[in-house]
Amino acid sequence: MIAPLAIVSTAATLGLVILGVAFLLASWRVLVGPTLPDRILALDTLSGTAIGFIAVLSVKTGFALYIDIAIALGLVGFLATVAFARFVLSRGEPSAKTAAAAKLPKVKVNKARKGNTAGRAKKGRKG
Repeated sequence: MIAPLAIVSTAATLGLVILGVAFLLASWRVLVGPTLPDRILALDTLSGTAIGFIAVLSVKTGFALYIDIAIALGLVGFLATVAFARFVLSRGEPSAKTAAAAKLPKVKVNKARKGNTAGRAKKGRKG
């Protein structure tokens, strides 16, 4: 029979390897990401992966202080994501849909009626 400590140690090692691969893939998206929102989402993923990495490391080593560090990193990561999202909204970064729509040719609109239509509404009122 396998000892429970060996199972936990093996699972923690496997978890660290998987989280390491996820960290590398998210880092690649930060560097190569086609748009700024993609990079921000990848940074949020990096934050979550780092939290998981620290939590698994806490289980593997038995050092409970790492859990407090992971919680603090979660709070800071969330605030950073919100700040980046506000920056993107204030900057007016175009999304993929609006960028594709901007490439469409402009359509000319014929103005069939001439004259002031707003003046007609005022005409009926007594003032």
